[in-house]
Amino acid sequence: MYQNIFKREEQKYLLNKKQYSHLMKELKPYLEKDRFFNNTICNVYFDTEKDDLITYSLTKPIFKTKLRLRSYGVPKKNDMVFLEIKDKYKEIVGKRRVQIKLKDFYDFLEKEDFKETQIMNEIRYFFKFYHLIPKIFIAYDRKSYYSKEDVNFRITFDSNIRSRREDLKLELGDAGIKYFEEETYIMEVKTLNALPLWFVSILSGLKIYPSSFSKYGSIYEKERCKNA
Repeated sequence: MYQNIFKREEQKYLLNKKQYSHLMKELKPYLEKDRFFNNTICNVYFDTEKDDLITYSLTKPIFKTKLRLRSYGVPKKNDMVFLEIKDKYKEIVGKRRVQIKLKDFYDFLEKEDFKETQIMNEIRYFFKFYHLIPKIFIAYDRKSYYSKEDVNFRITFDSNIRSRREDLKLELGDAGIKYFEEETYIMEVKTLNALPLWFVSILSGLKIYPSSFSKYGSIYEKERCKNA
């Protein structure tokens, strides 16, 4: 079973169509396309019956955590998916994840039948402690790049964010209700080091500033306002 642990700093930026177009022209000389450049990312987020994890996250605590099942594209039961715990302390993001077959994940839920690893033990504890259940499906289309100068400096652009509250299985397709009415991009900047000067200069020139945006949190708040 493949498992992975890493930490990095992440910043998000909310871009409209015009900002995205101008920014891409400026960034083009500095970036290379990732080998998984164009992907649809599908996620099932787990929470308590009363949504305790997401409601706590929305209070903007110094530390927060969540658990999700992720695939790149719509998987079949024999395809590999990622089961991961994602923590955030201030701007530092840590992930602990395992790569398993989708059908093995379902076996884990039903029988707790899995290969013993440190991360799987943490995930099992996470499920038991919070009594987690699948709560929401979220998908988006992602374009991924890395810096020609530093492969650890990565930029992704997510668009067409959509979600659903039923059929909470990855293999059931990537359809959902769109979050944004107009064409909008979420730029995520991920680095182990300080932001490059050329990148800071480009953002400053285009007057693009960091924005606090959580896909799960924003969708949850929008639904809550609609149902109020």
